Amino acid sequence: MEPQKLPQYSLAEQLLELSVKSGAEAAEVYQSFSLSQPVFFEANRLKQLQTSQSEGTALRLWQNGRPGLAVAYGPVEPQALVERALALSQLNQQEIVELNGNDRPFYPDLGKNVPVDQLVEWGKEAIALIRQEYPDVICTGDWECDVETTRLINTRGLDCHYTDTTLSCYVEAEWVRGDDFLSVADGETERNYLQPEKVAQQILQRLAWAQENVPSPNARVPVLFTSKAADMLWSTVQAALNGKRVLDKSSPWGGRIGTLVVSPSLTLYQDPEAGPYSCPFDDEGTPTQPLVFIENGILQHFYTDRTTCRQLGIASTGNSFRPGLNSYPTPGLFNFLIQPGSGTLQELIQHLDRGLIVDQMLGGNAEMSGDFSINVDLGYLVQNGEVIGRIKDTMVAGNVYTVLKQLVKLGGDADWNGSCYTPSLIVEELSSTGKQN
Repeated sequence: MEPQKLPQYSLAEQLLELSVKSGAEAAEVYQSFSLSQPVFFEANRLKQLQTSQSEGTALRLWQNGRPGLAVAYGPVEPQALVERALALSQLNQQEIVELNGNDRPFYPDLGKNVPVDQLVEWGKEAIALIRQEYPDVICTGDWECDVETTRLINTRGLDCHYTDTTLSCYVEAEWVRGDDFLSVADGETERNYLQPEKVAQQILQRLAWAQENVPSPNARVPVLFTSKAADMLWSTVQAALNGKRVLDKSSPWGGRIGTLVVSPSLTLYQDPEAGPYSCPFDDEGTPTQPLVFIENGILQHFYTDRTTCRQLGIASTGNSFRPGLNSYPTPGLFNFLIQPGSGTLQELIQHLDRGLIVDQMLGGNAEMSGDFSINVDLGYLVQNGEVIGRIKDTMVAGNVYTVLKQLVKLGGDADWNGSCYTPSLIVEELSSTGKQN
């Protein structure tokens, strides 16, 4: 797959010119072009090779201080898009125009392409490794190389763009034993290369732990969240760090800068150059920056877009992103990292006298209050530092803010789970409810 250039580079300038001629005092154009060639496996075999591409253009303008946003996918008729944005602007309230000024920074392209035949070989290798140990297991999966080019240009002279190439894979192993069904899934997102052996070994370990089904305790027990499951905790923390939630007073950490909010073992930050979710600029064209949100348990910063930082009276953090092409920029994160502790996953397990491992969950995102109640899709019971079997029909409940203050141990096995880089961790006793056979 050859690197892609953003098509119709002259379209953006044309839209800005037409917007000004039509009466807009300011305008910006956000363009995105993506090309991917996913490789799909089903029932242990290669099923499909596919090519998909998308192209989108978003025009945001202000007339008499009123913002209007119009979006087109594929070919664009410039005048029609401008007229649609102007018409929509009449429905909105006036606001301060938040645009970055004259700047044309250079950002190097990130990542490199991997040919389809390499993706196929990686997929075959992972499935072969799993079925070599468990021939009755049925595997599905997809392996993908995705190339995305982003460009942002406005009437105040900003013009920035870059191309990002990422690789990702997802493998699911289904094991049917009589009336017992087990599904174990794992994957990774990286730049430049993927590791089929690593993904396969992680699945094989879970299958080995699930050889026997054991009853779940109805009690309060320590819980080990693997790096794959820990993201449930961090999603609530990310919401609490959102500057917009501070403004609307829904964040429990508003007004608590400089105070201890979680365990002193925890340091949480973002890094524009880290991993496959690195990012040189946000969707307002502000350069992203390294930022420590919580250091040794003490709250340091919130993340903001330009409007929110002005309202809070703080400097912009370069965290303005569009949830979708047809959305206005709002505070968001490009990556979120938890500084690892020490010890492998196996060493964390040995730290447990009696407790649960949570590896996969069904729903159960925590509320802003921090309260959560999750159904364990894949979990295990630990006794005397050893996994003795898989638990089923189990629910675990607690409060995110409470458990992060009562952290028992933070692992050194950090990995990317989406855009969150997190290690496994053990928290103090949570309420476990299991169905007793």
